Amino acid sequence: MEKNKNNNTPRRPYKGRNNDSRPSPRPAKESDGRRFNNGEDRAAQRYGKRPAPQRQETDKPQPKARKPKDPNRPKRHPVPRVKTPPPAPKPYDGTTRLNKYIANAGICSRREADKLIAAGSVMVNGKVVTEMGFQVHEGDVVNYGGETLRSERKRYFLLNKPKGFITTLDDPQERQTVMMLIDGACPERIYPVGRLDRNTTGLLLFTNDGDLARHLTHPSTGVYKIYQVELDRAVTREDMRSMLEGIELEDGPVHVDDIQYVQGANDKRIVGVELHSGKNRIVRRIFEHLGYKVHKLDRTVFAGLTKKDLPRGHYRELTEKEVGYLKMI
Repeated sequence: MEKNKNNNTPRRPYKGRNNDSRPSPRPAKESDGRRFNNGEDRAAQRYGKRPAPQRQETDKPQPKARKPKDPNRPKRHPVPRVKTPPPAPKPYDGTTRLNKYIANAGICSRREADKLIAAGSVMVNGKVVTEMGFQVHEGDVVNYGGETLRSERKRYFLLNKPKGFITTLDDPQERQTVMMLIDGACPERIYPVGRLDRNTTGLLLFTNDGDLARHLTHPSTGVYKIYQVELDRAVTREDMRSMLEGIELEDGPVHVDDIQYVQGANDKRIVGVELHSGKNRIVRRIFEHLGYKVHKLDRTVFAGLTKKDLPRGHYRELTEKEVGYLKMI
């Protein structure tokens, strides 16, 4: 037996194969039919965790066999669904609910009008009406706060004006006016917002909403408009730069927001002009000031409204979304 060099204690030899100094491999332990490895399984052995036992397959109930299909059985055709048409709107009988009549007159909303009616503040034909759902007939006189109310539905139309019509309600010289093109659009009395001269074509808005008309034509609003202009000669880059920087006219300075050659025209005599100024004949005066002669002038965009699907000389009624956009400008 060998001695230890430190304490002279005899060292026991390893009981390995051939009695050499290398230890013999340790036999692997087994637990539940599984062999432990150096990592996870040894930790499981130390802390008492055992591998999950294997699941035993149980006898599952077999599904019932389906009956074979009868080849002689007639096929069932799906029954088509018949769409129920929406109920037809009731024909107009010439009456209007009192709260709607008050709201259309611009006094308040329908809900607030119901409160005025319940409080006895509204009179119809000289009598106080407190009945909810009261119908106002044509010719009835509705009074509130000592004034006679006039209910009129707000209407909005867009016209693609052709050449040769003047923008006026009545002409003493009996020339063609834009009112002839819009005649019969609605029973309400509508009038143009702004103006286009006789030889200018393009978009023109009509309405009986006085507040909106004043808002769109006020100089502080700055409604943008786009014109397509055809001139007698090509527009130079220097003149385009002058219009962007601003030029001085007889009624003050003015400038355009943007000016570009029309794509696809292949003609530098045709340009597109965007500006916010609402001065009379402003586009013609700008080009005449620079020595150009305008052959054609067409307003293609007005306050975000375009001429899409609107032929020359025709009109259409604005959608609720378009009206809401105009009121937010």
